[in-house]
Amino acid sequence: MAVPNTGSYDGIEAELDFSDIEAKYRVDLDDNLDNLIVVDGVPVIDRSKLERLVTKISKEFTKKGTPVKPENIFVPWDDATGKSKGFIFMDLGDADAATHAANAMNGHPFDARHTFYVNKFTDIEQFASMDETYVEPKVEEYRPKEHLKAWLADPLSRDQYVTYRGDDVEIHWHGKPSQCEVAYSKKNWTELYVSWSPMGTYFATLFRQGVRLWGGPSWEPQHRFAHPLVKLIDFSPCEQYLVTWSHDPITVPPNLPQGPEFFSPEDEGNNIAVWDIKSGHLLRTFPTSLLEGEDSTVKKQMQWPALKWSLDDKFVARVTPAQQISVYELPSMGLHDKKSIKIEGVVDFEWCPHGDKDRGEAEKAAKSGKTPKKTKENMLAYWTPEVANQPARVTLLEFPSRRILRQKNLFNVTECKLYWQNQGDFLCVKVDRHTKTKKSILCSLEIFRIREKDFPVEVVELKDTVTDFSWEPKGERFAIVSSNDPNLGNPAPGITVKTDISFYQLDRGKNDFRLLRTLASRTSNTIRWSPRGRHVVLATVGSSTKSELERTEWGSGIQQVGSADHYGVTDVEWDPSGRYLATSASAWRHTLENGYAIWDFRGQTIEKYLLDRFKQFIWRPRPPTLLTKEQQRQIRRNLKEYSRTFDEDDAAEESNVSAELIAHRKRLVDEWNAWRVRCKRDLVDEKRSRGQRVDNDTHTEEKEEIEEWVDEVIEQIEEVAD
Repeated sequence: MAVPNTGSYDGIEAELDFSDIEAKYRVDLDDNLDNLIVVDGVPVIDRSKLERLVTKISKEFTKKGTPVKPENIFVPWDDATGKSKGFIFMDLGDADAATHAANAMNGHPFDARHTFYVNKFTDIEQFASMDETYVEPKVEEYRPKEHLKAWLADPLSRDQYVTYRGDDVEIHWHGKPSQCEVAYSKKNWTELYVSWSPMGTYFATLFRQGVRLWGGPSWEPQHRFAHPLVKLIDFSPCEQYLVTWSHDPITVPPNLPQGPEFFSPEDEGNNIAVWDIKSGHLLRTFPTSLLEGEDSTVKKQMQWPALKWSLDDKFVARVTPAQQISVYELPSMGLHDKKSIKIEGVVDFEWCPHGDKDRGEAEKAAKSGKTPKKTKENMLAYWTPEVANQPARVTLLEFPSRRILRQKNLFNVTECKLYWQNQGDFLCVKVDRHTKTKKSILCSLEIFRIREKDFPVEVVELKDTVTDFSWEPKGERFAIVSSNDPNLGNPAPGITVKTDISFYQLDRGKNDFRLLRTLASRTSNTIRWSPRGRHVVLATVGSSTKSELERTEWGSGIQQVGSADHYGVTDVEWDPSGRYLATSASAWRHTLENGYAIWDFRGQTIEKYLLDRFKQFIWRPRPPTLLTKEQQRQIRRNLKEYSRTFDEDDAAEESNVSAELIAHRKRLVDEWNAWRVRCKRDLVDEKRSRGQRVDNDTHTEEKEEIEEWVDEVIEQIEEVAD
């Protein structure tokens, strides 16, 4: 048998090129460890609990948007003790998933005693092989940040306000006429509306992507909160937290960045978000509270704010209608005592404000370093309707002790509304009652005196329906708008509802609120007290036929000191000093004569502008004064001495205005004389062209001079004749 020549086959194989096939089917061994993470802080267990632990860890990671299978979790063991070593390795499949898991789960509380600390495996390798030779770090150049309250140090002591018209947002300085100017303007600064924080530190604008906060003299962006399609925002009283709401439930796309400032899969379906302003971190999300049987997909007007803050920012609460009030502690946003306050039928509640007296006592205790004998707790008031055989009820509750301080039973109740006085001295409960036939509504005011023992309640019975109620700031007086007009509630087009304005004051001698005066047959439907009290404006807001502004001053008695008119007015707001009043007509309500006007407290018009597509006017709030009570008293005692400087400034301002006015009048006279000379010259030329005789005196240019005498009293002396 012939032996085949194998040498020829080897030669043929050597001549063939297999590189394309080898490249196509080459298998690369993956020696990259970027897809691995190390999780520390895991409970130490024995092998009997391994399956339960791995399953729970897998669920925790999946909730945060980083799914991992139990078989991809490796647990190292200590052979000497037979227990785990307290850390694990996880294979996330790729580097991006590992990065997301490290960002999302680092610092995540696994249970009450264990917190995860997550690092990428490559980072640990890098740290282990790091060169320990000390290299002095490069010192970065110090760049001072702008002071967010720098506007309070304005040398002219001016206030600010913002206007929103069309796509333009402008921030204005407001003072004397010569001091008014635009501080900053920007186009497309917001897509929805603008808002100030409670103490004026931040300026908020809303976009489709979320909320931006701005501040400082150059209005640089300070913070960003990513809540898509946000519609409503609310600041906490001390500006530490922000609440955002959108009608569209939160959704988390797969490619959304993970981190403490972003939504996670466990937030999906909620509408309300609570944020920490300084860090920008998301604290917690909530669904919108609904009554039983309500459809969440149907748009309806909701109560805002949905979360209500205590005045010290320590607690925030929300009501679940007819069930409970849930109070959360800050900054953890954990449920206080891990349980809600169960209240059958609860409808609404309000926190009690802290007055100057409360703040003064706290400052005095802090300065002396002594702990006050009894720390004043927060207080909230809530009301419940009639349930079964139980009457309606208003309750004062101390928090966090949850001790009930006072309850008042109410009968035949249709609706209640809670009004706290801004110092927390009084609580007024406006009670709408139905008659036994339920065909008519009566109203009464149940007024709790909070500062007195056992919280006595005074009752003011009224025959008419109350449409507006307002306490005088820092005072013991209040005003109401009432009406018995049959068109109330369903006014036909062109029909004006007649109202009565009544003023009440606490009579200390009789321990009752007595009626001081009633202004009958008015059209006013809105009450606006000056922040300093005493002055009050009664306005007809939202009417297409009436737009009256009636000013009332409270001195030795109630005096009507004037009236004005702003057609189509939709908003009325005092500035923080109580010296100026702004009225505006917003294009969001109607499109007739939109714009705004600024008045002084005497009712004289300072500025008035008619602006198409005008939407919003808001004064910039001021924080509480830093002066102590004694310093404020010292200023009042020396007020005449301080007022000299302001009188001199006012006199200089008036002289500048007078000089400008005289120059303006002189310019008008010169223009008039020049026009007369030009007309006479044209008349002479026309007569000559027609061959008519021209009088000689016509060539003489006449100039009319007007002298204006200004009398100035230099000195005035009074002598008594013998």
